[in-house]
Amino acid sequence: MSEKMGIIGRKLGMTRIFAADGSAVAVTVVKAGPCPVTQVKTVEKDGYNALQIGFEEVAEKKVTKPLRGHFAKAGVAPCRETREIRLAEPAAYEVGQVVTADVFAAGDIVKVTGTSIGKGYQGVMRRWNFHGSDDGHGDEKVHRSGGSIGNNTFPGHVIKGRKMAGQWGAERVTQLGLTVVEVRPEDNVLLIKGAVPGPKNGLVLVRKQ
Repeated sequence: MSEKMGIIGRKLGMTRIFAADGSAVAVTVVKAGPCPVTQVKTVEKDGYNALQIGFEEVAEKKVTKPLRGHFAKAGVAPCRETREIRLAEPAAYEVGQVVTADVFAAGDIVKVTGTSIGKGYQGVMRRWNFHGSDDGHGDEKVHRSGGSIGNNTFPGHVIKGRKMAGQWGAERVTQLGLTVVEVRPEDNVLLIKGAVPGPKNGLVLVRKQ
């Protein structure tokens, strides 16, 4: 499965801009790149076609010794993050080449992958929108409980996938169908219409859809 080109970035927050007709458009500001190409993978050598890109320079002492060698071989400075993007033709890029925000254009439809904001351990009402139990005088301390979770003798266990209380958020999420409203390559910034997964300063991967 091959993907279209993408870039690593950080979600800076949300704001709004005004369209030509005067309407307000809610956008997420993403600092996208620059991302040096650290490795080009091919079917012949690695079994699949992909492009590995890095993001955010860090001091050499902050990366492991194997990674130091990996970055040195590519001729790029050590990076805080690396990601792979499956491409049909990765040979169009060279190791050391820098991918910037101008790989996108206004109007592009993109998908953005990030880690959603963690909400901690939550009950069934907040996590799954359960109605809750009755709140009459005959009900005691069960108002926000999840109710029955299984059956009797058969099947004799809780079925997998049962909606219960638990950890909510802090998981990998991909938001599809977002639109690039504006590209500012001089600032390495993308303005993307709508909400992007994750908190402010969260790491995201923006890919063409």
